[in-house]
Amino acid sequence: MGDVPPLDEPLKKTLGGNTAKVLADHLDLHTVGDLLHHYPRRYAERGELTRLADLPLDEHVTVVAQVADARVHKFNQGRGQRLEVTLTDGSGRLQLVFFGRSIYHHQKELVPGRRGMFAGKVGTFRNVRQLSHPAYEMLGENSGKDAVEAWANQLIPLYPACSQMESWKISNALDVLLASMDATGWQGVVDPLPAALRDGRGLLPLPEALRKVHRPRTKADIEDARARLKWDEAFVLQVALARRRHADAQLPAVPRKPAPGGLLDAFDARLPFTLTEGQRTVSAEIFDDLATEHPMHRLLQGEVGSGKTMVALRAMLAVVDAGGQAAMLAPTEVLAQQHHRSITEMMGDLAEGGLLGGSDLGTKVVLLTGSMGAAARRRALLELATGEAGVVVGTHALIEDKVQFHDLGLVVVDEQHRFGVEQRDALRSKGKQPPHLLVMTATPIPRTVAMTVFGDLETSVLDQLPAGRSPIATHVVPARDKPHFLARAWERVREEVAGGHQAYVVCPRIGDEEDQKAAGRKNAQASPEDEAEKRPPLAVLDVAAQLADGPLAGLRVAVLHGRMHPDEKDDVMRRFGAGELDVLVATTVIEVGVNVPNATVMVIMDADRFGVSQLHQLRGRVGRGSAPGLCLLVSEMPEGSPARARLGAVAATLDGFELSRIDLEQRREGDVLGQAQSGVRSSLRMLTVIDDEEVIAAAREEAAAVVAADPELAGLPELRTALDALLDQERERFLEKG
Repeated sequence: MGDVPPLDEPLKKTLGGNTAKVLADHLDLHTVGDLLHHYPRRYAERGELTRLADLPLDEHVTVVAQVADARVHKFNQGRGQRLEVTLTDGSGRLQLVFFGRSIYHHQKELVPGRRGMFAGKVGTFRNVRQLSHPAYEMLGENSGKDAVEAWANQLIPLYPACSQMESWKISNALDVLLASMDATGWQGVVDPLPAALRDGRGLLPLPEALRKVHRPRTKADIEDARARLKWDEAFVLQVALARRRHADAQLPAVPRKPAPGGLLDAFDARLPFTLTEGQRTVSAEIFDDLATEHPMHRLLQGEVGSGKTMVALRAMLAVVDAGGQAAMLAPTEVLAQQHHRSITEMMGDLAEGGLLGGSDLGTKVVLLTGSMGAAARRRALLELATGEAGVVVGTHALIEDKVQFHDLGLVVVDEQHRFGVEQRDALRSKGKQPPHLLVMTATPIPRTVAMTVFGDLETSVLDQLPAGRSPIATHVVPARDKPHFLARAWERVREEVAGGHQAYVVCPRIGDEEDQKAAGRKNAQASPEDEAEKRPPLAVLDVAAQLADGPLAGLRVAVLHGRMHPDEKDDVMRRFGAGELDVLVATTVIEVGVNVPNATVMVIMDADRFGVSQLHQLRGRVGRGSAPGLCLLVSEMPEGSPARARLGAVAATLDGFELSRIDLEQRREGDVLGQAQSGVRSSLRMLTVIDDEEVIAAAREEAAAVVAADPELAGLPELRTALDALLDQERERFLEKG
């Protein structure tokens, strides 16, 4: 074995080259440690047969079932033969089909009454679910009564598998591996949990947990093993995040205390409304952070329309008061322009520092995006370098080398999960000392996800809407089942416009040639529900034309999408904001931050093609003024389908945190925060972010205590080893997304 710890040892040493190659190529398992951490997905027991009635189509499954019937059929006028075997489990039936010369061998094995494990991809033939040429292993083959009993009382681990490597082959490989680990006394398996923590929480030693998760004798074994392995994952991840928080807290920063009687006080004095209780509380937390000698790292989560921009702007003005500059980074040009426009409107003459008619207390607010003309860009860069501009709003154009700040004190990042850390750090490096950082998101994030994905940030939550915000009524419009509902939806749009208001219509696609190609590619991997549709998603250009000629004829209809020239986009948004357009047909470019208080109705076409959180974001674009908002979710999906259930959930509540929870439950750890989640999935095998809130919260506390006592983990070499393993490969990148 040499010096290589057994967990890093390539699998081919223990299992042989062929098996190791298949495990590496198809399941990404390369080392002893990888295979030991490839946990069973579930366990089959005697008498518990996977409900055949519920088998998902097109998925690779393993079932334990009984042969009910097996017969050979001839076809092609007797020239061809196939063996059809019916399996049963009391809930339903599943057919196996075999062709070719081997059918008689299979027929000998697959005798009615015998049980086995069967693996294959579920298809259908004449409305009957079937596995074609499945791999199988009969159970209790040496059928002495004792052997059957011994098998029958076992819990059979069923592993995440693939067609090249069935669950039982993985199980056989683990048998070999576990035997060799037992033979060496599990040497080289380092336990990352400090002994005091392990004993204090009554957790199994690591070798015992690994053995029990793969070869449990009882259900209690499984519970104990899972409890221990979840702690490993949660604790190591939280230690990594705690060390980042600790390292950040050591960095120096310039304290930024607003000068009394300055820009912030002047701004507050002019506000035409009072701040909500939540806005005041969160602002106080931010001002406390800004006054310290270490950089603030705070995540501001706010419901759609809860007034996050106001909180961020007050923080930016406080920094300008204290002699620094503040930058707001937005993910798209439309959003950067929107923020710039709303900030200058809110500030009035305070945004015209140094200009004729500007306030003496004011500063300049500049916009910097990639598509600006050269002269405007030169002027903006000069104002940033001299410090004339106290506030800058921009896209990632802010990060380019040419951009120099006079004294950058605060970076506000909007919709964090759309930025990689490289971008964030590039902007932070523009300060003489690290600037303070405020990250904003309108995607409500369940507490556990915030603790894992954004674990290096302190969190503030804005959960009440400002006064004067109107309720939004949401309804599902079943276009296929009840076409007259859709006709009524367009009448409602006309009524709102007649009442002096405006409307959005959102579609999933643009509808130009490039878009057609992309849709063709997407549809190639369509889900079964989409297959049932066989219809490309509705497109902005088509829908706008149909509406202008049909149900919305006579209204001023315009389109907005990501492939338009930036000036054109800005012009459309300006005209819509000024009330010169009645209906804006758009893609999700309007999802974040677009603010037109006069828009009261939103119709989302093919609503089932959007995620729950995205629908909630889109809906937040209406009801921003004093008139009530209306959101209509149009879907062709049949009643009772999961997609319709999702839309029903969105219609039933305006609580974004509740919806984010539903979203997470439906997709499990799926793509909750875009790319930010990818690393979580690779490092969390046992922990589920949604179900294990208590473990994650407890691990966070323990981790903070361990790091406070020993930041370098000098006294915990095993924990350091586990941490290095977590932080290599792409996982470092994932943590950096925080």
